Amino acid sequence: MRKRDDTVFSGAASLGICGLLAGIVVAAAAFPAVAMSGLAAKAGAETFDRLPNELIVRRAPQNTYLYASDNRTLVAMIYDENRKDVEINDIPPVMRNAIIAAEDHNFYRHNGVDMKGIARAFVNNKSGAAQQGASTLTMQYVRMAISYSATHPADVVRATEDTSARKLREMRYAMQVEKELSKDQILERYLNIAPFGNGAYGVWAASQVYFSRQPKDLSTEQAAMLAGMVKAPSAFDPTTATGHPLALTRRNYVIDNMAEIGAVTPAEAIRAKAAELAVNGTRTPNGCVSASENIWAFFCDYVYRWWMEQDAFGDSPYDRERRLKSGGYRIVTSMDVKTQEAARKNVHKRAADDNRNAIMVAAVQPGTGRVRALAVNRVYKNDDAHNRPNSDPAKRRAGLRGTYPSTTNPIITGSKDVPGYQAGSVFKMFTLVAALEKGYPLSYSIYAPETYQSSYIVSASSPAACAGRALYCPKNAVKSMAGTHNMWSAFGQSVNTYFIPLQERVGAQNAVDVAKRLGIRFRAENDARFAGDEDASAQWGAFSLGVSSTTPLDLATAYATLAADGRHCEPIPVIEIRQEGKPLPAAEPRCNQAVDREVARAAIDAARCPVGDRSETSRCRGGTSTATRRAVGKPVAGKSGTTDGERTATFVVTTKQLTVAGMVADTDNANTTMRGGGDGWGDPHNQAVNPAVYQTLADAMDGVEAKEFTPPSQKMLAGKLVSIPNVRCNSEPDARTRLVARGFEVQIAAGRLDSHCPAGTVAATEPGGSTIEGGMVVLRLSTGRAPRPVTPTASPSASAPAPPPAR
Repeated sequence: MRKRDDTVFSGAASLGICGLLAGIVVAAAAFPAVAMSGLAAKAGAETFDRLPNELIVRRAPQNTYLYASDNRTLVAMIYDENRKDVEINDIPPVMRNAIIAAEDHNFYRHNGVDMKGIARAFVNNKSGAAQQGASTLTMQYVRMAISYSATHPADVVRATEDTSARKLREMRYAMQVEKELSKDQILERYLNIAPFGNGAYGVWAASQVYFSRQPKDLSTEQAAMLAGMVKAPSAFDPTTATGHPLALTRRNYVIDNMAEIGAVTPAEAIRAKAAELAVNGTRTPNGCVSASENIWAFFCDYVYRWWMEQDAFGDSPYDRERRLKSGGYRIVTSMDVKTQEAARKNVHKRAADDNRNAIMVAAVQPGTGRVRALAVNRVYKNDDAHNRPNSDPAKRRAGLRGTYPSTTNPIITGSKDVPGYQAGSVFKMFTLVAALEKGYPLSYSIYAPETYQSSYIVSASSPAACAGRALYCPKNAVKSMAGTHNMWSAFGQSVNTYFIPLQERVGAQNAVDVAKRLGIRFRAENDARFAGDEDASAQWGAFSLGVSSTTPLDLATAYATLAADGRHCEPIPVIEIRQEGKPLPAAEPRCNQAVDREVARAAIDAARCPVGDRSETSRCRGGTSTATRRAVGKPVAGKSGTTDGERTATFVVTTKQLTVAGMVADTDNANTTMRGGGDGWGDPHNQAVNPAVYQTLADAMDGVEAKEFTPPSQKMLAGKLVSIPNVRCNSEPDARTRLVARGFEVQIAAGRLDSHCPAGTVAATEPGGSTIEGGMVVLRLSTGRAPRPVTPTASPSASAPAPPPAR
């Protein structure tokens, strides 16, 4: 701080006189009868000399501002105290003069302590007249600075208690401040820290709250009103019926004082006092509930929740929240206004805010993890008084309302209390990636029957169990899917009975591991148990079919990782964070190579089939959402998924530049079907989530240059295949020995196959002729019964076993 030359007394003389006057103040408070004695004055001076002369000043709380990715669109303000520091050059002379006229006429003529003012107040107060204060603007600034710099509540009390000890401390510090700061610097700090009522602290916030203008644009009467409020903001509140006349009287008093000190002419004073006292009194919006646009509020909430998880902003949630609300940060979020508006428009087009089913959409940028949009057919609002009845019967009977149309729950991004929703077949991607990592190529073929008897154990009473057996028996959505498939056709048509045997061969635990690496967080208690225990993961038979709960944001992150050639980036809602103009590293993307880039490229190649796209190397055969490619008009990849009973529906689609994921679910009751009746659809995929997702991508990518995905290598297409020894009709031990000797893993299929081979011997292997080096070979043992002739729905390839007989 710049040292200012003394203008009244030199340092030693000034301190000495102040010490004597301080003694009078102390004596007047403690021993009125002997207040003027030399003994009292001497004691006061000695006490004054022993006080510390270094004032520790911490920055007063400042507003934090959230901007969209364009760095100019204000999304929201977050604060504890509405304040934004402004420089003295942005505070007009009329405001500076007004505060001097209201609080300290001699501001430019004292060194922090007004000697004449102290003496005058002492004599006046002893006479029994109206009480006068002797605190200068500098002393008032010291008092507020001590309060804001306090680290303990007791220190705040001591900073404002009405005692002579407090006065002594303020006087000592005020004189030191005057030595280190210029008068303009003191005035700037005072006007930035002072309270003005209605949640406004500092002249910038006060100008906004009461007059909706910048400080530099304040008129004389407006500046006088603000200056008059500092003495008692609640009493002089012009927005209340009782405070308005008092504020008017106080304003005119300040204007008269401005004329007295020569800040305005008498004529200007008359005109200013004649002006109507007109104020807005509108509190500055605070927090995500008061976001500039409500459709941005869920994104704002995600920024807040993300901040609260970052150790860089404090060791505890309390510290992080305090810093966010008082640190004066300028946060450029990753929210792209165009993408956000497209997401909201396409969601709302298909479901009103009061629809019990929530269409939730998240968009993520591959290669950075920056979240570009979060949208849902809900209003971000704390008040649920007008919400519809809860769709969960038990909650409804308990009198609980639903979370629609208003909610602040993080239903798009998830939390400890919101684990997400079952994703369905989009999880097949994780098994596909695990298979590619194991060396299985995209052309790897498996015969997929109408119903597949797996080796996974389930409860015999489960609807997914084989008839009369405690084994998992998945079926396909339609019978026509049965036949021989490779990864392109199986992923494109979403063939369950291809992916469950594939999962058996690569290991369910490996598919779970891929999901973790790509960004799936298993928040539900049962999911976390399976995902956290490798032995449990190995028995997660239905994992590929998406029985685990997840969120649109996690799914967008996972598929964005593959679109970025296997580079996984944590989802992050910010581009830049600055404090006092300095950038903070917490906004940098946090990325790692989660899977090999060739594996990622092969996975994307397969994922082009479901959405009606294909590369030169793809061998697609059908898709589940072929309208996507036509709508987006650029190279795309993705996958849809549905759970049993269509309780949820999911869709993920990606280009090289943007990934969009959507889910539709009843967020109050996960067992509600999406299909038909009430607020449902005839087909939740084609009528709700799919078009909401792909049209959001199309709108966001409009005008953006198309980028082609890099095709996979030949190794990923065909792999290194080796022949499987013919072990047909061999005993199971002999067959196992021969296959293990050739480096294969061996597994026994749960069900037996009708065959001419003796019972218990090998009827067939899966796959048949060849597989990858060191791959899994499944032995199908014979029943010993001759097979009945059947006509398969699709001809198996030479590398696949004969289809089982119809039963």
